[in-house]
Amino acid sequence: MTQIHATSPAHVAIIGGGPAGLMAAEVLSQAGVRVDLYDGMPSVGRKFLLAGVGGMNITHSEAWPAFLSRYAERAPNIAPLLRAFDADALCRWIHELGIETFIGSSGRVFPTDMKAAPLLRAWLKRLRDSGVVIHTRHRWLGWDENGALRIDSPEGEKTLNPEATLLALGGGSWSRLGSDGAWMLPLEQRGVGLAPLQPSNCGFEVQAWSEVMVSKFAGAPLKNIAIGLNDDVPRLGECVITATGIEGSLIYALSAPIREAINVHGVATVHIDLLPGRPVDKLQAALSKPRGSRSMAKHLHSQVGIDGVKAALLRELTDAATFADPALLARAIKALPLTLVKTRPLDEAISSAGGVTFEAMDERMMLKALPGVFCAGEMLDWEAPTGGYLLTACFASGRAAGIGMLDWLKQRN
Repeated sequence: MTQIHATSPAHVAIIGGGPAGLMAAEVLSQAGVRVDLYDGMPSVGRKFLLAGVGGMNITHSEAWPAFLSRYAERAPNIAPLLRAFDADALCRWIHELGIETFIGSSGRVFPTDMKAAPLLRAWLKRLRDSGVVIHTRHRWLGWDENGALRIDSPEGEKTLNPEATLLALGGGSWSRLGSDGAWMLPLEQRGVGLAPLQPSNCGFEVQAWSEVMVSKFAGAPLKNIAIGLNDDVPRLGECVITATGIEGSLIYALSAPIREAINVHGVATVHIDLLPGRPVDKLQAALSKPRGSRSMAKHLHSQVGIDGVKAALLRELTDAATFADPALLARAIKALPLTLVKTRPLDEAISSAGGVTFEAMDERMMLKALPGVFCAGEMLDWEAPTGGYLLTACFASGRAAGIGMLDWLKQRN
């Protein structure tokens, strides 16, 4: 990692021990700055560790234009951060920690052992060796009337007056891991520009499934399908039927536009292609064959291979007239409309949208309303799909904030 040295010793406080806060701590400590890092939980990196339970997806090998497009309307704000510390730089940094990586068939990048814990252990050792002091069970409460940081600790409330402060407090999802969005109020009270926190990479609810769908198919995976919203090209993937609606990787990838459609119109209708590899005319021809004494369920299975949860969903979202007409049924199979009425709760979401706006910060990621206070990570107003994009931007923003703090400290001295 590039080392940028402060001209004189300084003391900073970092609030939040996720990837963004830890990366900023590394930048600062390597430059000779005294760093105290505070986290409200009993240990740091808890959401990072949980993200690695099913296989630590650290970043993505996708080419730059496509990679940057994953940040949608915030791509122009994220671009400078990623140019300074992109997926390749992140992998090199991981390798320096003694952790090897590989690229999976999906293009996602993983540690060789697929685990987050060894990476975090190696990282924390390096941070402690460089002088970073980590204070767990220390929760930030805001500022007192004199502008000092208020910290709730096991010994009672403390106040701090560091030369600079980084807030890296996560978003508003997974509150049991420390990201509860409680930081919004102190910042709002200080005049910081904020966008409301909303679920991202989340599931959605339907008005109501039938009893049959809930009792027989809640938890059933919908595999080898495609889903589209509006006139966009449908995305291939899979998702899961839940007791209240639908979730899973394919839905998460579309969660931002679905959520915004619901915000504007009250509902959002997606179209599910149950058989992406079969053209509608071929389906119609197959379904038009006489079925004789066979039931429609057996006819669907034998002619087009639809059964189980796909057949149940087709029954759930169409009517008898559609099943009686091969042309209508073929079109329904290729574009089955599913109306979604709301997101699942924010606390269930993988990540959150909203938070500190980029317009509230200068180019160093310092809050314009609060000189000497910087922000990084998921608490910023950006979102991205799963697949390594979230973590990459958290690392990159933490590094950028650390460099911004060094620059500000240098100017002050």
